Amino acid sequence: MNTTAGRRPHGIVLSDTGTAGRYPDTMQAVSLTATGVAFLARPGRPAVVARTLAELAGPTRGVVELPVRLMWNAERTFDLADPDQLLWMYENVLRETTRPEDLRVLINGRTLRRVWRSLNLPRGVRLAWESRHRGLRAA
Repeated sequence: MNTTAGRRPHGIVLSDTGTAGRYPDTMQAVSLTATGVAFLARPGRPAVVARTLAELAGPTRGVVELPVRLMWNAERTFDLADPDQLLWMYENVLRETTRPEDLRVLINGRTLRRVWRSLNLPRGVRLAWESRHRGLRAA
């Protein structure tokens, strides 16, 4: 595995230190069912799921601009005061992320619980999150 590093606008440095494909202990990169089959965000891409909702410390207000790797549209800014824009941003992050740090920086745990039922997510993403966070099923 190559060692890479990138600097986030928030001053957070992301790096892949060659730890045999493991993510930090606070995140679960691939959610496995009881049969050992990964939940997929889309074909070939496992869903990335936070170990706890409390670690999701993303913004709750203001305007957020997603990186191109998460949103390929030229218009990648979202006003979190607009409920439709907030849902659209969360759907894109949860579906497209391959990096645990995206979840910590962009998603807020309390907000996620509040809007969970309104999110339009691929079945694999929804199942991965609900299997890890059973409280989301009842949210």
